[in-house]
Amino acid sequence: MIEIAGAVPVEAIDAETRDQPEPAHRAAGVGSVAAHYGDPLREQRTLATGVGLVDRSHRGVVAVPGEERAGWLHTLTTQHLADLTAGEGTELLVLSPHGHVEQHAVVAEDGDTTWLDTEPGATAGLLTYLERMRFFSKVEPRDATAERALLSLVGPDAAGALDALGVTGLAEPDTLAVPGPKFHTGAVPPRPTARYAVRPLPAGGWARRGPLGVDLLVPRDTMDDVVATLRAAGVPVAGLWAYEALRVAARRARVGVDTDHRTIPAEVDLIAPAVHLAKGCYRGQETVARVHNLGRPPRRLVLLHLDGVTSDRLPAAGTPVTQSDGRAVGFLGTAVQHFELGQIALAVVKRNVADDAQLLVGEAAAAIDPTPSP
Repeated sequence: MIEIAGAVPVEAIDAETRDQPEPAHRAAGVGSVAAHYGDPLREQRTLATGVGLVDRSHRGVVAVPGEERAGWLHTLTTQHLADLTAGEGTELLVLSPHGHVEQHAVVAEDGDTTWLDTEPGATAGLLTYLERMRFFSKVEPRDATAERALLSLVGPDAAGALDALGVTGLAEPDTLAVPGPKFHTGAVPPRPTARYAVRPLPAGGWARRGPLGVDLLVPRDTMDDVVATLRAAGVPVAGLWAYEALRVAARRARVGVDTDHRTIPAEVDLIAPAVHLAKGCYRGQETVARVHNLGRPPRRLVLLHLDGVTSDRLPAAGTPVTQSDGRAVGFLGTAVQHFELGQIALAVVKRNVADDAQLLVGEAAAAIDPTPSP
């Protein structure tokens, strides 16, 4: 999609961006993605009110074939995958022994292979962990990024746009409510906490419906044909900036950008989509259970409104969030220019920071949005 007229590559704007293919993937033919196609605010509005096609083909893809894959992934990750069947998708985390978030992946199961798509730059770390934990299990994890590409239909009309690809009736996401502290046995059913419907595409690949729309995991050599089919059906293209703006407004944290080395799942609202609180042992489970039962993670994810007066330049991820007395109380994640909300950003701050606290991000004033997370 980078060849479409008006496309501006992400790295042409920020040479250090995380949103570019890993060097090994670029060498294998994985190309750049577009930040925008000439009008990022219009592209945002399109995604917010209708549907648009976003190139996210720089994401890493790990394939896990093998007859024991479901049970094996169940034991290694935070999600309940023991009975994962063809046509199901979900999300999972890999935690450190102390319960800190190390990896996040979105899952699609096709009956022969479990596909995990993850952040650009995170593929090698995820694959290394999986390979190290194989032992004698009948699984064959591999880096499949050069084989498969991820595109996303984003917006309220995303499911309808699938008609052009021969897929209809893709069910909406089904996410379980997070139980209260010290919940009773059986309160969390033995299933993935978030279920995303997955359907095969007639021309190859799969469609998976998620919180922001429909992801298309397609053979990389058919990506141009898929894009052409959707554009011919009237689906406009939108850049990664537009996707990120909607993600931030929806308060969906991105691991590695909106997290740090100390982040635990409860701090960034990853329990509901990616953590099964009643499943058996996995690495980091003790921390997850302890924090949930106490009910007070040390930090929380917030949406900040930035004043945009001091500078129209967005602050970088990792910028300290401070109180008026200069005391650091958190750090900034993704900052975006939203088409309706102006400058907004995700941040992780100490739990005791009040919603009405006067905060600074660099020299810019910032205010916490008190609206509960959607």
